[in-house]
Amino acid sequence: MLCGIVKLSDHARFNTVCIHAGQTPDPATGAIITPIYQTSTYVQEALGVHKGYEYARTQNPTRSALEANLAAIENGKAGFCFASGMAATGAVMTLLSSGDHIVVTDNTYGGTYRLFERVLRKYQLDFTYVDTSSLGELERAIRPNTKLVFLETPTNPVLGVTDLEGACTIAHGHAIPVVVDNTFASPYVQRPIDFGADMVIHSTTKFLNGHSDSVGGAVIATRDDHIEWLRFVQNAEGAILGPMDAWLVLRGTKTLPIRMERHNANAMVLAEYLESHPKVTAVHYPGLPSHPQHRLAARQMRGFGGLIAFKAGSFERARTVLNSVRLMALAESLGGVETLISHPATMTHASVPAERRQQLGITDDLVRISVGIEDVEDLKEDLAQALDRA
Repeated sequence: MLCGIVKLSDHARFNTVCIHAGQTPDPATGAIITPIYQTSTYVQEALGVHKGYEYARTQNPTRSALEANLAAIENGKAGFCFASGMAATGAVMTLLSSGDHIVVTDNTYGGTYRLFERVLRKYQLDFTYVDTSSLGELERAIRPNTKLVFLETPTNPVLGVTDLEGACTIAHGHAIPVVVDNTFASPYVQRPIDFGADMVIHSTTKFLNGHSDSVGGAVIATRDDHIEWLRFVQNAEGAILGPMDAWLVLRGTKTLPIRMERHNANAMVLAEYLESHPKVTAVHYPGLPSHPQHRLAARQMRGFGGLIAFKAGSFERARTVLNSVRLMALAESLGGVETLISHPATMTHASVPAERRQQLGITDDLVRISVGIEDVEDLKEDLAQALDRA
């Protein structure tokens, strides 16, 4: 039937879910791609009678399709899309109240740290940052007023890995929900809800979109109380994802599996190359046997992701590499089909105090690469010529 609903079986596999979940051929034309419903409001048939859509802040068919798609991809119950990854994180934090305590992965994204420390502490939320790769440290950080565990794994930018199942078991033992920022991995590489997480956050800007042409965020939830509140907050605060951006991310999720296969493969080759290079003093990549959580990463991840960080030995050498690449682009962000290279200490984590950066291993000589899907030999040649100049 031309305009029939695409019906997925309960056991549809990941690649199929990415392409079809949440989407139906357009009932008016049969268009196989979800249209961009670029409208601010919807005409009602009569007072109180409408087709399920009243106002575009509250509902939009393009956004709804993406939210259903992401919920299915992450094995969650409902998804909510926001104007950015930080807006998604902010929405989750509205589940908390003044006086609540949150345990956070210490090497969390700089923007998350900035939100927590410079905004939310003003509202009497309290944060403790611990190395959650040590489950003992996580357990010791929990207090009677701890209301949320906020995990990031792999971490940005030093790629530490947390045992998701172990962390969720500890938190749930204290009746504390767990939220995981899964941006760095993508749901192709890991799905935290499968390990017990209650909510997953994404910057859809990154691997989900995959083409460096959209900014957005998402929360995927499993519990009815969280879902009810997030739906209310999405409408009440209004930091929604627009229909064009929703359409772009829907386009991106269709190719997520094949893109991630190449991201994983290219990153592994570059990590091994960098680890063998005489001018590189250290490489952070979960796929390397030298990584302290390599075995854990191999158990809970499918591939090891597209992010690498390495130490060039000094800030001057790092700067030379960053300024000398020709194919790689010196830019913030990650997860696009093109390779991006950046300097975390002065870019993504500039809002983190210098002393704290040092403690976390975000040194001035650290370089981060978001490995794209170009021919890996071209990427190796670009790194080689840049390192030769260092």
